[in-house]
Amino acid sequence: MSKHPSFLTDAFRAIRPGFATAIVFSFFINLLAFVGPLYMLQVYDRVLGSRNIGTLVALTIIAAFLLIVYSLLEKIRSSILVRLGLLFADRAKAPLFDTVLRGSLAQPGAGHVQVLRDADTIREFLTGSGLIAFCDAPWVPVFVLGCFIMHPWFGYVAGVGAILIFSLALANELLTRNELKEASRSSVVANSYASATFRNADVLYAMGMLRGLRERWSERHEQGLQLQAKASDRAGILVAISKFVRAFLQVAILGVGAYLTVNQETSAGAMVAASIIMGRALSPVEIAVSQWKGFLAARSAYDRIRNLVSILPVEPDKVALRAPQGAISVENIIVVPPGGKEPVIREVSFALQPGEVLGIIGPSAAGKSSLARAMVGVWRAAVGKIRIDGSELAHWNREQLGPYLGYLPQDVELLAGTVAENIARFGDPDEEKLFAASEMAGVHKLIQNLPDGYNTQIGEGGLALSGGQRQRIGLARALYGKPALVVLDEPNASLDSEGEIALMDAILSMKRAGCTVVVISHKTAMLAAVDKLLVLAMGRVSMFGARDEVLAKLMNATGPRIAAMPSAAAAGRQG
Repeated sequence: MSKHPSFLTDAFRAIRPGFATAIVFSFFINLLAFVGPLYMLQVYDRVLGSRNIGTLVALTIIAAFLLIVYSLLEKIRSSILVRLGLLFADRAKAPLFDTVLRGSLAQPGAGHVQVLRDADTIREFLTGSGLIAFCDAPWVPVFVLGCFIMHPWFGYVAGVGAILIFSLALANELLTRNELKEASRSSVVANSYASATFRNADVLYAMGMLRGLRERWSERHEQGLQLQAKASDRAGILVAISKFVRAFLQVAILGVGAYLTVNQETSAGAMVAASIIMGRALSPVEIAVSQWKGFLAARSAYDRIRNLVSILPVEPDKVALRAPQGAISVENIIVVPPGGKEPVIREVSFALQPGEVLGIIGPSAAGKSSLARAMVGVWRAAVGKIRIDGSELAHWNREQLGPYLGYLPQDVELLAGTVAENIARFGDPDEEKLFAASEMAGVHKLIQNLPDGYNTQIGEGGLALSGGQRQRIGLARALYGKPALVVLDEPNASLDSEGEIALMDAILSMKRAGCTVVVISHKTAMLAAVDKLLVLAMGRVSMFGARDEVLAKLMNATGPRIAAMPSAAAAGRQG
């Protein structure tokens, strides 16, 4: 793998020409910075001595014109850097968002959303005064050379001053790097913990859990604050020293200038001009010191993005395959959950043809939801293959395959937006597909009774809806566009009798349409619609085959094995 993640390389490569242009502008800006000291040199050494007002007016007009040009170049350079920041964000945002999504699947709870804010941190640094100081820093030797031209002693003072201030900046980096890095990490952990906590705000409030969780968050947050304070204390000492050095250097160069003037080794104009030039020489270094915290934040942000993408490189473009018909085969898969060590699915195999309906049953913690996640590609199989129409899941382009898959997880999550946007998967809503999915899910009339119908805003997480309404709208989302394969995990967990009837009708409609359906349920009523039945126990296939055959085996089973699966036994009695 290359040293830098590909999309970051592409983003920085895109802004490189603009940055080179800003460097060129910086050359002319710093060249024009000599206008002030040269003007003062001429006024002190020529105008005051000759008392020639015409010369003064001419010098002032020329200086004013050059300073206008200087200001225009500063404005153009600033605009260039702002647009470079926007260009970087534009090039990085899409692959970065995709990477964060995949990172959240691979490492749940790791706080990868912080990386999106990190991209903003880099953009802000690219558009701020810190980067401008870095653009001006290469020209510091030119100003020091200008001081040497005035008199070697002026050059010595300016050179020593630049070295001292640069040394303070380096000391600032060495003394605060680790604390700031740890403070940033602690802040990310605390924010992630708070976000996860507030997602269950209703439970926390109702059951009086707020105090204990607040104390846990406070511990994480306090750790970050203490590290930040420690780094800030150290940086504050160095900044104070830097300001003293900066002020003393102005005194020193004027003192040296006065001594040289008294001894007639230089002129008063040269003394004033050298003071201005030295100030201009030290300015970028001083700004860099004051903006060092922003630079460190940008560097830490970049490191976090790079580390995430090094773990999850951007997926390469894949050849578009033929539209799937819904055939799925699971071949000896072993699935280990993200962050886990032990498999939850062990050597599971089965195959379904288009139009078949499979029911998956088993006791709690048998691995049913884990198998569902693996079938739709949310979790990857550590061993074995899952194929759709003969092609492995990894061979499919997710943007192409997604519309042909329907997935209703056990915990239905809807997103802030309208009902129509949620059902249409936040793509461009196709009214025909929208209404067809709603009617198939039996939710069309329910939506019509909402305050604004399909345009009803459901709030963050769909909190404006009841659990049953969320589940039925989630079902409509899974059925949107008549997908070839639909996986439903406990689809009737929050449904009333009317909702269960609508769900059964939806499964039968999908079956008639040639859609392959996988239903996971503890409720035996769903088994009436399935063709095949798979019984999971401890992550392994206990039984698989035609529904009636499996139910007959369950009816004849004896001993603790059948006792472990009461729902399956009940299904057999009802069958």
